[in-house]
Amino acid sequence: MELPLYEKIYLDLLNQIETEQLKPGDQLPTEKELANQYQVSRITSKKAVEKLVQIGAIERIRGRGSYVSKTIPDLGTLDAKSKSAQRDLPEEEPNGLIALIIPDFFKDSFGRSIMKNIEKRCAEKSYNLVVKLTYGSQEEEDEAINTMVQLGVKGILIYPVNGQHYTNSILRLVLEGFPLVLIDRYLKGIPVCSVYTDNKKAAQNLTEFLFIQGHDHIAFVSPPEEDTSSIEERIQGFQSAYLQKGIAVSPDLLLTEMFSTLPTFEKSDEFHEDLIKLRKFIEENSHVTAFIACEYEIASVLAHVLKSLGKSIPNDYAIACFDHPGWFYNDMIFTHIKQDEAAIAVTSVDLLLQQIKGESVPVKNMVEFTLVEGNTV
Repeated sequence: MELPLYEKIYLDLLNQIETEQLKPGDQLPTEKELANQYQVSRITSKKAVEKLVQIGAIERIRGRGSYVSKTIPDLGTLDAKSKSAQRDLPEEEPNGLIALIIPDFFKDSFGRSIMKNIEKRCAEKSYNLVVKLTYGSQEEEDEAINTMVQLGVKGILIYPVNGQHYTNSILRLVLEGFPLVLIDRYLKGIPVCSVYTDNKKAAQNLTEFLFIQGHDHIAFVSPPEEDTSSIEERIQGFQSAYLQKGIAVSPDLLLTEMFSTLPTFEKSDEFHEDLIKLRKFIEENSHVTAFIACEYEIASVLAHVLKSLGKSIPNDYAIACFDHPGWFYNDMIFTHIKQDEAAIAVTSVDLLLQQIKGESVPVKNMVEFTLVEGNTV
């Protein structure tokens, strides 16, 4: 098996000490300089230096740097042990910890399969998974990140809270080169590895499907889109489908004030408010015959309101959405975008493990989707 990058750097520096290219008392390059020299992250070069400290090959002097020890250990014995370790090395380090930080318990409609496949993939790679909830709070997210770093996790998977640009803790992890992957969305202006569905294309395809079915006036319903890339891109895809028909989207067709599905709000109060907003929107936009809901739970609330108004689905109104828990939840199967949760999970873990090994990874990683026809259009 191939050695991790930090192990290769460690062995190279050890060889330089053994051959006296680096002599006792010589100062080592800084971790930043080593990272640039070997084209790796600072955390990778740091791990290599820490291993040299552990065997006594170098010593650190606070405020001055790292120096080759004046009393060198038996490098021949160490080299033999390293070669033996290389022969027996597993694909990944065993018994390491990976953190998964999420806003709330994943829903059946989206996320539960992601969590299941993340745990499965971590187990396949001999890593243990530790999960922390943030309940949609940026403060809790900051605290969770700090806790996981102190716990000694090798890397962190984060499903960011809605409506954030970035937290200080995420920015710090990025600047330090700590292995990190964002799930379901990306953060603008922050070069951090992210894995998510091609939301713009998916929303455009869903809107075009409704156009083909004969609906000329389609509305979009979602939580607030500000600083939540997945919602923003779905709105962009919805608008793009209209523009393809040569029609500018009226702001009246966008209702982006649904709160009852967010983890930060009291469900009973916000659910009642959402019912009122939807009823008012339907009554004021009688020309609308189809809706795209940003998520399954909003589609369910919308269907409830339409039925309370004596409307039939799909005869009077069509509803399409993102994600669906399956037929066993309801005889109403929404036409929906099915995200590939297994691919999102496996890709996220694999990209995180590449970073743990010191490898560079792409920043934006989009996963394909499927449009599933139901009985609501």
